[in-house]
Amino acid sequence: MANERLRALEDVEKEIAIILHCAGTIVVELSKDKHNASLIDRQLSQFIASVNRVENELSSQIRYLTQVATGQPHEGSTYSARKDCQMALNRAEYTRMKLGELARTCEIMLDPQT
Repeated sequence: MANERLRALEDVEKEIAIILHCAGTIVVELSKDKHNASLIDRQLSQFIASVNRVENELSSQIRYLTQVATGQPHEGSTYSARKDCQMALNRAEYTRMKLGELARTCEIMLDPQT
C-alpha cells in the first residue's frame, strides 16, 4: 500500500516534468516569428492531459491523507488500534494507582493502633 502511494507520487513527479517541458516548448514556439500551430496544439493537449492527471492523483492522495489524519479506518493502518490499546493501558494504570491509594486509606482507617 505505501509502496503504491510512493510510486503514484513518483508518477506525479514525472507528469510535472512533462508539464514543464510542454510549457517550455509552447513558450519557445510562441516566441518565434513564425510558429508551428500544430506543434503548439499537440503540446497544449499534452499539457492539459498531464495537468488533469496530476490534479486527480494529488486529490486522491489528499483524500487518503485526510482519512489517515482524522483517524478514520483505512487500509494498512494500525494507528487507531494502537492508540486505543495505549489509552486502555493508561486507564488501567490509573485505576491501579487509585486502588492502591484507596487500600492505603482503608488500612489507615481500620488500623486500631493509630
